[in-house]
Amino acid sequence: MAADTSNLSNVWFKVTDLEVASGSGSWVTTTSGDRYLDFSGGIAVTSTGHAHPHVAQAIADQAQRFIHAQANVYTHDLMQPLAARLAELAPAGIDTFFYANSGAEITEAAVKLAKQATKRPNIVVFQGSFHGRTHQAMAMTTSKTGYRAGHAPLPSGIFIAPYPELLAADPEAAVAAALRGFDRLLAEVTAPSETAAVIIEPVLGEGGYVPAPRGFLEGIDARCKEHGILFIADEVQSGFGRSGSMFAIEQYDVVPDIVCMAKGIASGFPFAALGTRRELDDLWPTGSHGGTYGGNAMGCAAALATIEVLTADGFMDAVRARGEQLWSGLRELQGRHDGVVDVRGPGLMVAAQFDTAARTSAVVSHCLQHGKLITMTAGSAGTTMRFMPPLTVSADEIDLALAALDKALVDAA
Repeated sequence: MAADTSNLSNVWFKVTDLEVASGSGSWVTTTSGDRYLDFSGGIAVTSTGHAHPHVAQAIADQAQRFIHAQANVYTHDLMQPLAARLAELAPAGIDTFFYANSGAEITEAAVKLAKQATKRPNIVVFQGSFHGRTHQAMAMTTSKTGYRAGHAPLPSGIFIAPYPELLAADPEAAVAAALRGFDRLLAEVTAPSETAAVIIEPVLGEGGYVPAPRGFLEGIDARCKEHGILFIADEVQSGFGRSGSMFAIEQYDVVPDIVCMAKGIASGFPFAALGTRRELDDLWPTGSHGGTYGGNAMGCAAALATIEVLTADGFMDAVRARGEQLWSGLRELQGRHDGVVDVRGPGLMVAAQFDTAARTSAVVSHCLQHGKLITMTAGSAGTTMRFMPPLTVSADEIDLALAALDKALVDAA
């Protein structure tokens, strides 16, 4: 049954027209009683699955104590425990945290902190990036023109550096070329003395699920350290186990100055966090940033409960095993079907790229209509199909998704 949207804005793009009544684990149930296997994961948000009982109970319990304990007025008793837990999990040196409600808010907070701490005006982003839909974050987003079109003029002081070419015949040469482009940007467009920070996704999200090559990310970090430019890791989509480690940046020899966290941090409850070093936070003038709902008590409860699930014995081993199962299954399908150009991505942040947008659209539609499997696309060309199931996904559910995709590839040939 299609949802009644007669009083809702049409500004939201829609992946499906399903009207859902409930969700459990990797599944959603529509108001007409049909069940769908959800490999969109709320766009990589439902890390512990839909309505995980431990997370749902933590939210319900907290709602009996406090729904909104405004951070400027008082400090509720979960803010510090969550920060202490995040400090244990975050990359080395990240020990101080600010809370907000969404990824876009946190990337904007990161930019404000970087400018205050360095007293420099400019920010460098990379081709294919997505950092949010607010005006500042939109100016930093380069993964698709549809996110920006019609909203100009956008905030100034944003400069775009090249990202290594995907599927390059010579990957090392592509990395070298991208690093030369970054060096040229600093030499010709935004001087290091005017550049506050670079912000980069360790795995491009909306840009097509493209992991940053090791030499590229580590080369950017080295240049940042040389010039006193802050390195901001945007882990909004890749963080909290999605990449097979708590944060994707852990898989590189990189020391970030600021880490942006959202999406999977609280299993779908609107919550986000910025992590940085105490000495940088001390350069952020008190009162120069904030927000009405940041550090919401129920959000903190949801985040703490989510972290308890993600850090349980064997949980991340299972995430990596399911990611390997999905990746290997997609590679096997690539060997049997024409049109599958590439399979990539770490952990349960996996993509299959097809030869044409038409094939991609047909496959995604077939999976939904005939396989009752919900997936999404990514990338400006519309040729990438991404898989971001809950991190609690089972081996049988991975097999069901692969079977639906196999049939879709046959029928779409």
